Amino acid sequence: MTRIFLIFVLGVLLTACGSSKVVQNDLATAIPISTAINLSEVVNDKAPVMINPGRFTQDTVVYRMPKVIQGFYEVSDFGKFIEDFKAYDYNGNEMATIKQDVNSWAIANATQLDEIKYWVNDTYDQEKSGRFSSNEIPFSPGGTNIEADNYVLNLHGFIGYFDSLKDAQYTLNVTAPTHFERTSALQETSSKISVDGTQKTTSYFAPRYFDITDNPMMYGELDVEEFMVGDIKIVLSVYSPNKVHTATSLKETVYKMMKAQKSYLGDIDSTSRYDIYLYLSDESADAPRGFGALEHHTSTVVVLRERYNKEELAASVIDVVAHEFFHIVTPLTVHSEDVHYFDYNDPSFSKHLWMYEGVTEYFAQHFQVYEGLVDIQTYLTTIEKEINYAKYYDDTMSFTEMSEKIISQPYAANYANVYQKGALIGMCLDILLREESHGNRSMLSLMKELSHIYGIEKPFEDDTLIEEITAMTYPSVGVFLKTHVVGGTPIDYNTFFDKVGVHKADLQVECLYMESGEGVILEADKDNRTVFFNDAVKGNSFWVEQGVLANDVLLSVNRIKIIPENANTMIQHMYNWEPGDDIEVVIERNGKTMDIKTKLTKAFTTVKALTINKNATEAQVKLRNAWLHK
Repeated sequence: MTRIFLIFVLGVLLTACGSSKVVQNDLATAIPISTAINLSEVVNDKAPVMINPGRFTQDTVVYRMPKVIQGFYEVSDFGKFIEDFKAYDYNGNEMATIKQDVNSWAIANATQLDEIKYWVNDTYDQEKSGRFSSNEIPFSPGGTNIEADNYVLNLHGFIGYFDSLKDAQYTLNVTAPTHFERTSALQETSSKISVDGTQKTTSYFAPRYFDITDNPMMYGELDVEEFMVGDIKIVLSVYSPNKVHTATSLKETVYKMMKAQKSYLGDIDSTSRYDIYLYLSDESADAPRGFGALEHHTSTVVVLRERYNKEELAASVIDVVAHEFFHIVTPLTVHSEDVHYFDYNDPSFSKHLWMYEGVTEYFAQHFQVYEGLVDIQTYLTTIEKEINYAKYYDDTMSFTEMSEKIISQPYAANYANVYQKGALIGMCLDILLREESHGNRSMLSLMKELSHIYGIEKPFEDDTLIEEITAMTYPSVGVFLKTHVVGGTPIDYNTFFDKVGVHKADLQVECLYMESGEGVILEADKDNRTVFFNDAVKGNSFWVEQGVLANDVLLSVNRIKIIPENANTMIQHMYNWEPGDDIEVVIERNGKTMDIKTKLTKAFTTVKALTINKNATEAQVKLRNAWLHK
């Protein structure tokens, strides 16, 4: 850190003393590229950016914006959002530039290049603008926002790189109104207030371009909480446009979650600071609609719905942020050469998304039951949902082949399965490792072993990982990986559930008022223009207790008559009913009406679901305890 700072100061002194401009070439990568974003000069939701690369020795240079970013396995083409790109020489004259493709600009006579200027259009506004199709817009957590009161600065959307200076250091100045909150894990070097006191320029330092892309920022009217979880400083930045939620209201949820995650990870090395940037979308015209998160080494950008109530938001934060934090294990620590030497313009992809995303998602769910945040039945219900969702994808597709070709079809269409079947692969391996080791090893312990062999600065060889894991563990693990991950043989999950004394049995579960284990309980009779209860109503305890039978016609709800024109709206309202609500329903049976006036109680239904086998053997119980109990 001291060495970097001295180099930076030396560069500033040389420039300030009026000496010739520092020479840049592919060897002199220690001289920082100077960049600036001015949020106080935004025009039509576009921010001006300045790039000062230093003096080049070659005749032609190419400046690029990322085509693909790490952690997001689709083409983003951030060059699409760059406007009025211009280069200037040392006399302030505009230089000729050639746009080679959507993300690249070539500049001839580069020895005369002084600086580059352009405007950045944010991606959030484009999600519904019609200018680009939906598959051309970056996923919201990896996108950018430029609004009067909020700026999501995923810096890969603002700052590019030169082909000849991929490993150069960067300085970044961000100017914004003084009253703005500003959060970033990027190393801050200084700050300066304008003479009139209205503007503040914050200066940052990045050792290389990767650190620019790996350290997002959030500026604006934010709510920020900082607190310690063990030896990790957590910085929670929340933007809620209608002030529905605050960082304070989420602090306890995040604290409890991350405390459990640290306990689960044990001695795996982690970061000393972790930033969570939470953008809550009100789903208005210009608001983002890509809900989820994008991981970084020491932070994550999260986009969720503002309309969630406190409990719904807390549940979403746990599921989403827990997943991103566990990425500190893989791929941020354990990763292949494709990840380590990532090419933003022409990337190659690793074969091991089953590990990067699948095992990470498995940890994000498993830690909750292992650390006592949820009960076993809740966890088994989550597993069953993953099995059911995985059925929508190609169950015979090789996961390693899909991973390596993830941005092309038909593989891209199966990407979401990394969070379903990928997590189930992690589960099966975890059970297998615990069985083979008599409870002494696990998927987490395997990742710890890999992190000791490899690490942040030492990638593994993509083609040899499975053989290496097999040598480190057991032949059965190798057989599983070659059969179900490299090969396309579907997994018989019941085989693994049997090992831990889990099976499918009749189980009473809470359900919505409009559903039962048999499906939706209402149907429409188009000929008679009525809505009636079907046979599925027999499986909903609430309606059975009210005496409702199949074929009863629904006449009115809360004194509003049900007609074809309002049926969908009324049924949607019924989906939102909650226990304790007062209802008044009128039904018709064989020409006679019947009034139901009552207070809603919980509705239950019986389904075939995963649950603990009460007749499990001692060996099954022992393995299940090793799997699910700390």
